[in-house]
Amino acid sequence: MRMTFRWFGENNDTVPLRYVRQIPGVEGIVWSLHDVPAGDEWPMEKILEVKRQAEEAGLHIDVVESVNVHEDIKLGLPSRELYIDNYKKTIVKLGQVGVKVICYNFMPIFDWLRTDLHKDMADGSTALFYENAKIEGADPFELVERINANSALTMPGWEPERLQHLSKLFEAYRGVTEEHLWENLRYFLNEIVPVAEENGIRMAIHPDDPPWPIFGLPRIMTTQDNFRRFLKLHDSPYNGITLCSGSLGANPNNDIIGMIREFADRIPFAHIRNVKVYDNGDFIESSHRSQDGTVDIAGVVAAYHETGFTGYARPDHGRHIWDEQCRPGYGLYDRALGIMYLWGVWDSLVREAAVKGANS
Repeated sequence: MRMTFRWFGENNDTVPLRYVRQIPGVEGIVWSLHDVPAGDEWPMEKILEVKRQAEEAGLHIDVVESVNVHEDIKLGLPSRELYIDNYKKTIVKLGQVGVKVICYNFMPIFDWLRTDLHKDMADGSTALFYENAKIEGADPFELVERINANSALTMPGWEPERLQHLSKLFEAYRGVTEEHLWENLRYFLNEIVPVAEENGIRMAIHPDDPPWPIFGLPRIMTTQDNFRRFLKLHDSPYNGITLCSGSLGANPNNDIIGMIREFADRIPFAHIRNVKVYDNGDFIESSHRSQDGTVDIAGVVAAYHETGFTGYARPDHGRHIWDEQCRPGYGLYDRALGIMYLWGVWDSLVREAAVKGANS
């Protein structure tokens, strides 16, 4: 397991790279060019600037999250050809600087959804929260305003320049079914996976967050069966999954440990985090500790160890603790604690295996 830490860029992140470097076992950043609109080709000079910043801090840039997919690609419009071509050009550039994994998603309009970015928890911390009743019948336009009013920092997936066209986007998706989305995803994969393979990059799709339809929009990366279908759309080791235990864990019916075991050779990147799910469908992002949430994080790490996982991982979201002022879900303190919990489980498994080997 190769530990990484998501970083949003200079002047766009409250966590400096010198702090990231001090977290034990962290070897690289998970990054993106957040100021480049979805569909545009990434400028090489900006890519090289991030590479320089990371390497000066002793970190690599092997994992990109995300090269965002333009809505016209998801919709299957004729204009998708331009955006797919730009995507291919970006893949080539990222291969040239040593990137090994590109995480992306295929969620219509919204990359993720929460109703409260700072929900109070019993211990005095706050965390990202999803309240089912507030989504049913909610006005998505009001939700967008609330999300973007919470932070001076950019919120991934909620960029104002994209969501200012929300009415047109909803109109464009009217009548788009899950089967339409599957076919448009298949087309996209057949175009870009061969380019990724030529450049030594593994594509890794992220599950839908949460893993069910919202606001009448179709969502397809939601269940184990759907991931089986996805992997068959383009059967290549370069067509893989970013397995996010938190996103998938919002639905307790998802067997995350079973997914890790089944899809082990197609998971180049893992997001490991916990959520506490309530009987009414609400969920809150807890600490990484297994006992604090619904997901058996110790079991998740054990499944990765059992399957010989050598890919990249990151702790994903954290709570907001010790009065840290940070991007919601992306502070330093709780993610660093999460990493140490993950390493504690991993190291105990390594030691246990070594003892068994010595005694056999």
